[in-house]
Amino acid sequence: MGELEDLVRRRAAASQQQFLAVVAADEALDRFVAALHPAPLGSERVDLAHALNRVLAEDIAAPVDVPGFDRANVDGFALRAGDTVGASEERPRVLRLTPEVLTPGVAPAVAVGQGEATVIATGGMLPRGADAVVMVEDTELTEQDGQPAVMIRKALTPGRFISFAGTDVGRGETVLRAGQLLTSREIGVLAALGLAGIPVYRRPRVAVFSTGDELVQPGEPLAPGKIYDSNGAIVAAAVEELGCEAVRLGAVRDQQEDQQRMLRAGLECDAVILSGGTSKGAGDISYQIVSALDNPGVVVHGVAIKPGKPLCLAGSGGKPVVILPGFPTSAIFTFHQFVAPVLRMLAGLPAEDRETVAARLPVRAGSERGRTEFLLVGLMPGEEGMAAYPMGKGSGSVTAFSHADGFIRIDAQTELVSPGTPVQVQLLSRRLASADLVSVGSHCLGLDYLLGRLQSEGFRTKALHVGSQGGLAAARRGECDIAGIHLMDPDSGQYNQPFLTEGLTLVTGYRRMQGVVFRPDDPRFAGLATATEAVAAALADPDCVMVNRNMGSGTRVLIDRLLAGNRPPGYPVQTRSHNAVAAAVAQRRADWGVAIDSVAGLYGLGFIPLTEEHYDLVVPDSRLQRPALRRLLALLDESTAREALAALGFRR
Repeated sequence: MGELEDLVRRRAAASQQQFLAVVAADEALDRFVAALHPAPLGSERVDLAHALNRVLAEDIAAPVDVPGFDRANVDGFALRAGDTVGASEERPRVLRLTPEVLTPGVAPAVAVGQGEATVIATGGMLPRGADAVVMVEDTELTEQDGQPAVMIRKALTPGRFISFAGTDVGRGETVLRAGQLLTSREIGVLAALGLAGIPVYRRPRVAVFSTGDELVQPGEPLAPGKIYDSNGAIVAAAVEELGCEAVRLGAVRDQQEDQQRMLRAGLECDAVILSGGTSKGAGDISYQIVSALDNPGVVVHGVAIKPGKPLCLAGSGGKPVVILPGFPTSAIFTFHQFVAPVLRMLAGLPAEDRETVAARLPVRAGSERGRTEFLLVGLMPGEEGMAAYPMGKGSGSVTAFSHADGFIRIDAQTELVSPGTPVQVQLLSRRLASADLVSVGSHCLGLDYLLGRLQSEGFRTKALHVGSQGGLAAARRGECDIAGIHLMDPDSGQYNQPFLTEGLTLVTGYRRMQGVVFRPDDPRFAGLATATEAVAAALADPDCVMVNRNMGSGTRVLIDRLLAGNRPPGYPVQTRSHNAVAAAVAQRRADWGVAIDSVAGLYGLGFIPLTEEHYDLVVPDSRLQRPALRRLLALLDESTAREALAALGFRR
């Protein structure tokens, strides 16, 4: 090499070109997302055995009831609760044993009549006629007229030690929602529903490679001036933690042709992440390679943060292409702050919401004016609360990120943070995210739809089904954002409004039709036009068994008004959902009940309209301004939501 050429080379190496335009941290991520419009990459079906840690692509509605039949919760005897009235240790009741022994998996063939009982094991299917189970500990075998019998030493109420069909999960109920990560808990639910094929989002394939002449792969001899490629391993692992598939391409030298070849290979995947060579000094050619891309090409090169200023965010053909800084702490920190949110969108995962902890900074921390600094800290409990100690290892540290508990954000215009300053520490570890909207009250498929819409828009929802009265009580105590209720005042016939107290607001929901449900092949209800006629027909036949609803539910009020003081067979048996009513009728354990028309359709039952009831939402006034709730209320007035509710059988 001649003297002139050597001088040119050294001058180029000494020249530190400037970044294109350094931008603020929030603006950098906003630009990146706006340029790429990241979204899930399509879906596929996988076997249940391979669904762990995948992301659901569709809402899962239960195709069956769980449990699928009324079952015993204890070992004992299935009987009629009325036959145990007055039973005690001193005066036991003696019941004849039927010839059946009901173990799990055995379908009953013999009904339990008055004065009879059937041996039943835990999990066994309840026979017709029985409405309670007595524990074996409260009984003693005996004989009556030379036949096997059992002495009952304890009086029972209807429904004792029984799990009714659909009390855990009702057919048609949404149990898991799109965007949910499948852990062992969700896998158990899917198995209980009998689902073998699961719709999941396709895993994004993310190419990962490092750049630099100094890099050596772990396990190889380390020559002077060389370092092990830790970035490739940590970035690939972080990619897989997000539910993506890391395609490890290794490391490449700082040679233009080699890096171009590696980038072309990487673009066969859904995203490309490389590290090193993003500055504009000597030997940093990764930026030059990426700058040749288009659609959209380079979006951001240089972010006003510490660590991580040299970050480069780009794209090609709508695929993310990212150059992380070469220093390990800078690389992994910028990955989590700027790249992970985009990969989560590609994987169908919701935005991550990390917990913050209040602490104090026990030592002085300096910062560079003009750059937002993210300072890694370790948390230590002390007499004055939690203390946040800066890690102080610099962006070249390999261990700083793994040892830190979290980080604090120091504003760009702050040069010094004094000892004792209160700070908010954003934790690095995962936690169970709290819900944006909590629903407690009566279950309804219409509300399921609305919560699903919220979930699809990024809000986290949680629902607890405790009935109308239970939801109203929860709202009064401020334990929920909404309570779905359908309570009719027996005196005025008005729905819901009479039950409000101070501090609660009633939001108009929708209307749904309640009616008498029965099996279509039951001749007793053939040709009947009104619910009054249907009840009269049922009362005329002592073998026509009803299934009731629980006290406190809006449906129970309707039933009691309809019966006008009558107590037909099955009246004491109280179920807690429309699905449980429909299941009992469909499975011939009862002959009629009252439920909504949409559930009747799910079970193929006949339906005679009774009344159109009001399903409304009670909201504590203190929750009215919560973003998720405001979005839910806006949904109720949108045409697409009204049309979807109408398709489910609900009317606004």
